[in-house]
Amino acid sequence: MDTQALSQSIGDLTSSLGDPTRRGIYITVREAPEPATASQIADLFSIHPNVARHHLDRLAEDGYLEVTRRRPDGKSGPGAGRPAKCYTATAKEIDLHFPARRYDLLSELLVRVIERIDPGNLADIAADIGREYGAEVASEIGAPSESGFDTAVNAVALAMTGMGFATDSDADTRRLLTSHCPFADTAIRHPEVVCSLDRGIVSGLMKGLSSDWRPVRVVSHPGMTEDCVAQV
Repeated sequence: MDTQALSQSIGDLTSSLGDPTRRGIYITVREAPEPATASQIADLFSIHPNVARHHLDRLAEDGYLEVTRRRPDGKSGPGAGRPAKCYTATAKEIDLHFPARRYDLLSELLVRVIERIDPGNLADIAADIGREYGAEVASEIGAPSESGFDTAVNAVALAMTGMGFATDSDADTRRLLTSHCPFADTAIRHPEVVCSLDRGIVSGLMKGLSSDWRPVRVVSHPGMTEDCVAQV
């Protein structure tokens, strides 16, 4: 890559995806099973619809998202009802891993700090911190408009995706399947800490978003290519 192209690439990253909220929105839209609207993003990230629209339009202007139109009933073509403005991810390549690697280094060093402070209580400390953080995020998101365990599981999956995880919900088996963990290699080297942290986050989210909350068990992946499973 020549100097000019490298400069342009860095500029794209810092202008479009340097903002953590915008990066989370991009990941959420990219992983969503169908086009997302500004109101859906606003509800998920607890921001004003105009702010959500600003982030989405900026990502579209820079080529990371494309705009589509959809009728309120989900049908296209002529008919009653104003088409909703929706967003889907484009095929533009972007390396979202280098900020994750930076955070992975930070998490690795923080694990070492905890090991020196209290080496015999790592998992409990990590789970407590995760629960507190998950509860904070649940409070910011607010309870889903529809009640029920399935709705809460889907909301948790979306919230985890917004944090940088790639998480899908399987309400029938009461599981969350995570194919990408932002803690990367640290999760492999220190599963007792990272997986306890993940379990705590999911527990805090579930407790805050569902009255049908139950203890969460996380089965960590033995390799980077396998999913983590959170049994809720």
